[in-house]
Amino acid sequence: MIRPHVLLSVAVSVDGHIDDRGEARFPLSNAEDFDHVGRVRAESDAILVGAGTIRRDNPRLLVHDPGRRAARVAAGRPEHPLKVTVTRSGDLDPDRAFWHCGGGKLVYTAGSDAAAVAGLPGVEVVPLGADLDLGALLDDLGARGVRRLMVEGGTRVHTAFLAAGLADELRVAVAPLLIGQADAPRFVDPTAFPGGPAHRFHLEDVSRLGDVAVLRYFPKR
Repeated sequence: MIRPHVLLSVAVSVDGHIDDRGEARFPLSNAEDFDHVGRVRAESDAILVGAGTIRRDNPRLLVHDPGRRAARVAAGRPEHPLKVTVTRSGDLDPDRAFWHCGGGKLVYTAGSDAAAVAGLPGVEVVPLGADLDLGALLDDLGARGVRRLMVEGGTRVHTAFLAAGLADELRVAVAPLLIGQADAPRFVDPTAFPGGPAHRFHLEDVSRLGDVAVLRYFPKR
């Protein structure tokens, strides 16, 4: 079984936050970074976000550039990557944009929430048993031909992939600002990560996109 290459993508403040405490999404990226994220999306077979990110941010997760969409179609691929989410509660608002634009949608569930999710039109639901086994999720995506999976959050999802040692690559865009709110959401939650604090990632690249620094890490090396 060939599992997909798992890329975690995140934008953070200098003090490690991905948002502030406000109702609206706090802007961390700039136009250049958004365009680069669009390119990475276009290179991906699937994009995954947690159910909490769908509820909070209402993302569409599309390839916005017409040229990139055309290139995907010319290569025999769908216009947009497969959109994937994971849920334990089954609390998925059917009015969120995630469900109403782009191509295929796939929901992985844990526990007894599969029946509640099954009512979403045009959405395939895959139960993973009592626990949300990310390894089983990657096996299933690999069997569907997904070779590159882009994970765009949120905190719990990023933490779970890193804690399980399942992230192949990190793309961290660092914005030149401080949020400074102790209870604002962060990139990851405290947990036990493989190798502990002594484990150093391989830094592959550092690039500048306007006033944002993009760091590319390989955790498994």
